[in-house]
Amino acid sequence: MSNMNSSNKKNIKKKNQKNKTEKTKCVYILISKTQTLPSQVIKMWTREPYAHTSLALDIELNEMYSFARKRLRNPFDCGFISEDITKGVFGRDVNTTCRVGRLWVTPNQYKKIIKNLDKFKKEKDFFRYNYLGIFGVVFNKAVERKYNYFCSQFVYYVLDKSGVEMFGKKPGLARPEDFRVWDELELIYEGKLNRYRKYLEDNHPKNPTTGKYIEEYGLTFAYSNANEEVAVSQ
Repeated sequence: MSNMNSSNKKNIKKKNQKNKTEKTKCVYILISKTQTLPSQVIKMWTREPYAHTSLALDIELNEMYSFARKRLRNPFDCGFISEDITKGVFGRDVNTTCRVGRLWVTPNQYKKIIKNLDKFKKEKDFFRYNYLGIFGVVFNKAVERKYNYFCSQFVYYVLDKSGVEMFGKKPGLARPEDFRVWDELELIYEGKLNRYRKYLEDNHPKNPTTGKYIEEYGLTFAYSNANEEVAVSQ
């Protein structure tokens, strides 16, 4: 009987260790382009469809963070913020386009992401936008200073600091383009940001018990700018 108990304990321990290394948790990365002047300038310079990067903890993008303007009418007062896709610049610019990608991570990496985000929340008043870093990207020279980040640098830094294998750059050289072409991101949606939650409501399955959207590895509905389903994988 004691041998059976010992064997069961070993199996449970192995299973727990395996779960810690398997990618059973997920976060979401939103890249977007608003109608603001900085966004238009970045698009002209990079010739890329998106100019801003955000990190979300849920598929509905209810809890989402980035570095951007703190007040709607002041583009120069920027720092670490919690973003709402129905308010601020996102709420004002109804023609904002976006791409939502899902990133699968291990439970341990997910815990570290939460922990690293908590540090930003606790010290949010110290953080400033890394304007010099933007010029550094132009000349392919990372400008990284404590408490200074731009949006894609912030997202890269949090993921990299949390043990996620990134795409081989310094955080200070990360661009929205890098996340757009990153193979690790599972495309969820691409189109108008103000239609995103309606798309989820119409297309993404929910758990009938909890009412929450099902997040299952290998189950993806992707939406295109042409307002038609472009990919379904099971």
